[in-house]
Amino acid sequence: MTLLKTRAFQLGSASWLLLGAMNSGALADDTPTQLPDITVTAPSPIQRHRTVPTRTPTHVVRAAPSRNRERTAAVQPVPAAPAPAPQQGVLPVVTDQFATVTVIPNEELRRSGGATLGDLLFSKPGITGSSFAPGASSRPIIRGLDVNRVGIVENGLGGGGVSDLGEDHFVPIDPLSTNQIEVVRGPAALRYGSTSIGGVVSASNNRIPDAMPTCAAAPFQTYGLPVKAPMADAGSPGCLTVETRASVSSVNRGVEGGMLLDAGGNNVAVHADVYGRTTSDYSIPSYPYLFDQTRPVNGRQPNSATQSDGASVGGSYFFQGGYIGASITQNDSLYHIPGIDGADHQTRIDAHQTKIAVKGEYRPDAAAIDALRFWVGATDYRHNEIGLADPADLSSDGVRQTFTNKEQEARLEVQMMPFNARFAAVTTAFGLQAGHQELTAPSPDDPGSPLNGLWDPNNNNRVAGYVFNELKFSETTKAQIAGRIEHVNLSGTTPAFIPDVFDVNIDPASIGPATPRNLHFTPKSASIGLIQNLPWDLVASITGQYVERAPKPAELFSRGAHDATTTFDIGNPNLGIETAKSIEVGLRRATGPLRFELTGYYTKFNGFIYRQLTGNTCDSAACVDIANPDQLELNQARYAQRDATFRGAEFQSQIDIGPLNGGIWGIEDQFDVVRATFADGTNVPRIPPVRLGGGVYWRDSNWFTRINLVHAFAQNDIAVIGETPTAGYNLLNAEITYNTKLTQSWIGAREMTLGLVGNNLLNQNIRNSVSYTKDEVLMPGIGVRAFANLKF
Repeated sequence: MTLLKTRAFQLGSASWLLLGAMNSGALADDTPTQLPDITVTAPSPIQRHRTVPTRTPTHVVRAAPSRNRERTAAVQPVPAAPAPAPQQGVLPVVTDQFATVTVIPNEELRRSGGATLGDLLFSKPGITGSSFAPGASSRPIIRGLDVNRVGIVENGLGGGGVSDLGEDHFVPIDPLSTNQIEVVRGPAALRYGSTSIGGVVSASNNRIPDAMPTCAAAPFQTYGLPVKAPMADAGSPGCLTVETRASVSSVNRGVEGGMLLDAGGNNVAVHADVYGRTTSDYSIPSYPYLFDQTRPVNGRQPNSATQSDGASVGGSYFFQGGYIGASITQNDSLYHIPGIDGADHQTRIDAHQTKIAVKGEYRPDAAAIDALRFWVGATDYRHNEIGLADPADLSSDGVRQTFTNKEQEARLEVQMMPFNARFAAVTTAFGLQAGHQELTAPSPDDPGSPLNGLWDPNNNNRVAGYVFNELKFSETTKAQIAGRIEHVNLSGTTPAFIPDVFDVNIDPASIGPATPRNLHFTPKSASIGLIQNLPWDLVASITGQYVERAPKPAELFSRGAHDATTTFDIGNPNLGIETAKSIEVGLRRATGPLRFELTGYYTKFNGFIYRQLTGNTCDSAACVDIANPDQLELNQARYAQRDATFRGAEFQSQIDIGPLNGGIWGIEDQFDVVRATFADGTNVPRIPPVRLGGGVYWRDSNWFTRINLVHAFAQNDIAVIGETPTAGYNLLNAEITYNTKLTQSWIGAREMTLGLVGNNLLNQNIRNSVSYTKDEVLMPGIGVRAFANLKF
């Protein structure tokens, strides 16, 4: 597999890319600072939300939907106004949502350079990553909740893949091809399903353009956010923009690069992108780190190299009042699984995903309906888990397991025009969602065994309806009432019984025969929230939720060995609906020299579904008791259901202290804590530690520099079985970035961003308490990353 596969594309794009353009910042002269528009995945109304940190207070106001009620042959888009130099590093705070929204704008994405969503969000308050294979397989964990309680979407559609079915599986959304990440918690997550109790990680890019680009005589002077227009003038000249993204990293000898092309004219806009990345085994602190002290370390995490690439092409057609567009995307990844067993067996995963997406919007000239929107997607995913059957026999290398996921999804939303209900202006949005998923995980073992296939095969059909009502009592007071109902059909096979200890080679009857199961669930959810503007540009919110979740296939039907995770997973077909009752309160400020968000939450789960290591060990056909001296290489893991309580808080802030050398310097800090216990007081397994951090920064219209230290306290609140304490650590990072506009005479580029980022500068021995492999796998050691972005 080459780093960048040769791909043929028809160049293009539908709108100026959301490339992190920002207006110039709050300097000593009190010039207003404006962050980019943030496309929050809010359910109602669905529109762009602006965060505006300024030295001069500025209120965030929802703009009424624009409407052209005169049907004309063509609409001439308004040219974008020249944008000043971008202001980097300003904390985005969203104040018009009913729960916390964490935003990673484009300029921060380019500076951070995380290879996975989990790596990218690792140190954000309330968020961390699973870190099973750092740099390759790390799924976001929100407030201690993971996999089946955290949704991942790209441009409004599910990310596909099987990352929720195993910690070793990668998320097929690469930050290198993404323009913005939002982590949405609370009621807005109901838009995507009840499997998003913890929140939704939403990635957006321009693969399906939703606006026509505009051009001017001097294109490098018009760089900015896209101008929304129903259609472009048929006689307008075409536009072409190109962006290159590249970086090198010392910690893993990594090289990555990407190119994005956008073009449009005559009511048609197209986009194409291609990216690739390759890394070697990453560096770790040089002292021994494994329980087995006889194993050499050699300063590298064994079996941690990665390689990935992808490409996409898409386009949209714009007509009076709307657009329709489609894209096709290919993601490929070949990565190794670190850890003792992974290194011994040279375990690696070869994954491929093809994804087709269609979406559109229409704003009819009607008195009642504001907008109709739809999303349709289909994913074909497959990966092979490859390794040595016998570490002493190199000829035994081959496919140990295969996972496939064929999934289709569709969603339709109707947003009504606001109407005056006397006591409030009411905006309502209705939605219908349907999906089908077919999963397989065939096993190389005896096909006649009841343990054949981890949960092979199973089908998941779901249909749902939801409604959001937003009530605007005044310019300072808003409320929301929302509800969702789903119907889920799950079909698969599972043995009639699987005891803790068995051996099918000695006694085939120790495992019950494979039995077909058809399960049906109808989860229901509701929420209510209130936002109140306060003096000093403060915004307070309070939200209550009742969310039901149906079990997922892996939780019900698992019944065998999973080589890459070195576990023997045992599902429970008798699981019932999981219920979460939660309340969240928040206080935020997005304007002025002090910007912050403070959130507290409490969630009570009835029938919390979790995966618990039992201490027993297994191979592909047998499991022995924890006290058995003949320990086998797989750890037994059972799915179970108990009542649990999660509570915690998050805080982050920035304060601009004052002018310094033509710019502004300031202080930032953060804090997060989550505590999770079962009803009997024992601990929920794999919960993130308490973290406290802070730093200093300096910025002007071109430069941004920061140094930041995050201290993670030791995690001793661990499960009774199968989990060990985790030591605390200090994560010191620093960065410096330079951004400037360029004249057209300089290699044709109109904007350039260069930067250096230092990670784990103290070279700390960092273990992630939520990772199943933390006792064998360290996080990367000290490293420096250099990056360069050019826009043409």
